[in-house]
Amino acid sequence: MSSPLPNFRLAASTGIHRGDRAYQQDQVQIIAHPRIPGCLLGVLADGMGGKSGGRKAADQVVLTAQQLFERFSPEDENPQDLLRQLASEAHLMIKLTAISTEEEPHSTLVAYLVLPDRSCHWLHIGDSRIYHFRGANMMKRTQDHSYVQRLVDEGKLSEEAALTHPQSNLLVACLGTVQDPVPTYEFIGKLDVGDSLIACSDGLWHYFNPRELGTVLHSLPPREAAELLIQKARQRAHGTGDNLSLALVKVESLG
Repeated sequence: MSSPLPNFRLAASTGIHRGDRAYQQDQVQIIAHPRIPGCLLGVLADGMGGKSGGRKAADQVVLTAQQLFERFSPEDENPQDLLRQLASEAHLMIKLTAISTEEEPHSTLVAYLVLPDRSCHWLHIGDSRIYHFRGANMMKRTQDHSYVQRLVDEGKLSEEAALTHPQSNLLVACLGTVQDPVPTYEFIGKLDVGDSLIACSDGLWHYFNPRELGTVLHSLPPREAAELLIQKARQRAHGTGDNLSLALVKVESLG
């Protein structure tokens, strides 16, 4: 059965920068479904573990996403199952990579799946984030699997203080660990025209509050927004910036 063409379009852009690090360990991709219009998968991985171990882990996440999404049938398969399979298979492959090398590869994972009915499913592990904006207003974002987020949740630390906490990069869950990580899954019933989704690593979101992100995404097309966010993050890092990456999608009307 053929799917009807959607009455909207998904404008998308990715961005990536090495920052001030010696190696690039982020990977990001937005994949349009090969057969279904209006269906795409955004995936981002922030690798960790030695100069090449982190990149191998991030590469494994994106490769697994490509392979699974190519076979995915939105009409017959559960989107949540696809995302959970992505997390479990990437986790397993990263652990196998660790066995065959002397490195300890790990990675975060954020992935969002937009379907032709404009519903959205997302999943994350670690401290890379997804934000959902309606116009310039943040509707929802992922909650980091990190030590400082746990302190924030317990009321022991403010969001502002978390940004400068000395253990802000300590994760409580990521891919490639001995213990299988438990991903967090979210569902958005319907994205409106004018809505934006952005997946980004901590090398980017660390330098912006939600109001700033929402204003940029609302006022600029995706490519220009991606370029501006990377430029501003680099300025605000003052020569100490981490790898940074983003995957941005905006719902636009065809009318």
